[in-house]
Amino acid sequence: PADTRDAAQARVRSAPAPVTDVARLCVCDLLVAQCDANCCCDPDCSAEDFSLFTTCSIPVVVGDSQLCSQKAAVYSLDVEANPPERIFKLIDQVNPSIFCIHATNYEQALYLKSPEIPTAENFDELLDKFGGASFSAEPDSWNLDTDAQNSSEANETSRYEYGVPVQTEDAFLRLPSPVVSSWCSDANPAGFLVNQATKCIRSVSVEKCDSIQALSMLFYINSSILAVPKSSQMVNITVQSIVVQSVNGMRTLLSSSEALRLPMVLDELCINAVLGVNYHITHTDTGEIIEAAAAFVLGAISREALSIEQSFEISFTQENTQPVPLSGNPGYVVGLPVRAGFQPQGYPFPAAFLSNKHSQLTILHSTSTQDCLAAQGARAPVLFGYNMISGCKLRITAAMKCQPLAQTLLDVLKGQSFPEYVASFGNSQAQDVLDWVPITQLHISEQMISHALQSSCQIPVSLGIEVKWTKYGSLVNPQARIVNVTATITSTTLKQLPSGREKIIPITSSVIFTDISSPAEPSYKAWPTINIKLPFDFFYPFV
Repeated sequence: PADTRDAAQARVRSAPAPVTDVARLCVCDLLVAQCDANCCCDPDCSAEDFSLFTTCSIPVVVGDSQLCSQKAAVYSLDVEANPPERIFKLIDQVNPSIFCIHATNYEQALYLKSPEIPTAENFDELLDKFGGASFSAEPDSWNLDTDAQNSSEANETSRYEYGVPVQTEDAFLRLPSPVVSSWCSDANPAGFLVNQATKCIRSVSVEKCDSIQALSMLFYINSSILAVPKSSQMVNITVQSIVVQSVNGMRTLLSSSEALRLPMVLDELCINAVLGVNYHITHTDTGEIIEAAAAFVLGAISREALSIEQSFEISFTQENTQPVPLSGNPGYVVGLPVRAGFQPQGYPFPAAFLSNKHSQLTILHSTSTQDCLAAQGARAPVLFGYNMISGCKLRITAAMKCQPLAQTLLDVLKGQSFPEYVASFGNSQAQDVLDWVPITQLHISEQMISHALQSSCQIPVSLGIEVKWTKYGSLVNPQARIVNVTATITSTTLKQLPSGREKIIPITSSVIFTDISSPAEPSYKAWPTINIKLPFDFFYPFV
């Protein structure tokens, strides 16, 4: 009908409010909490930083070039000003193409949601849903309510972003930390996805300990956390555990953490004073907080104490995932373990890597007895950037069988479950297949003596691991990335010993890290060279 068509056209003619604020977009902002050189849209850059820029690497920022009309952020430098200044303009940009998008009313396309990772349990379900020639991606509802889109809250974020303070009903989640000196300041907000650990000194008085808020558990859990910024949905902070520390330092885990223990004076001691708090926040993949828990360490303070040291920590975990310790973000940090894993057997496709027991690459751990058979199962993690060597001694008798001995030594060198892959970055996720480097395994055998073929066997005596890595990314903040790992097993010939004779052979494991980064080419290589012969006394009287 005509009236229905006219109403639909009227809804289309009223342009919806932009979903993306181009003034907040910045594709050249690569460093967290640091100013990127010549990145004029970097919010971390100050006026002093802009005065040192030579150009704007990204002069124009737009949200979606397929839209018919949208805002564009234009950046430039006023080099004639003293000092030079950044100029920012927000203009309306019209798409000249007749084939353009007027309204983005498909809400599911406005944000990236992490896809469900296929596992052995949900593989059949996902195959039924997506295994056909086509599948439905129909949204639950189409939103054509332009009045709602034009509301003042259209541009407000509906999720937490990295580094944004975790909001509570009264202000923000406090994570006390030292500011200027070592004394505690309660004005430090906890940033979303920013794992922190702080220690600071708190001034106390035993006579007034029950009135000092920072010594009470209520101070850290009485404010509920907002599930998303500026929302009415609250998440209460639950008490996960309570550990009581005595005056001499002995700690006891309480069986029940339901009842709050408030500070009080008893026999010239202030008991139940908060010495440490460990927050654990659980969030969704879209940036919504769904759970919050706090673990407390309570202790006793003597009358003589004028101050105490408090420790605070906060960590974040995505729901339905197991927390995996990282070794860098993104590049490896020297001294942290090299992360490793293996691909499960029979997996329908290479979509995930399951970590080994400790999610680390390990080598033989040397023991005080130096006995290889006693050292079986003792492993030491391979630390990035540290060349390592370890070993043991094997006492061989004439009664030992060759094949069982060779398998035992192989288990000693490689461990019970030697990984197949190594994470290229310190924060590589299991589902990111391209972020895992396969371990190349080589076997080298020493030349066998011809007359000993009938009474000898091959046994492994050494494992050598070479890790090749390179500097990745910006020269200002290069990240360590592993590009190749080779594990070489060296075997030797063991001749049959006469009855009653023994022999001791050394077994060794080693790890070496090799930097294969290409050196940065200096700018002067672009200068022209002049081939000229100077007079022999040109530098006289200098040599």
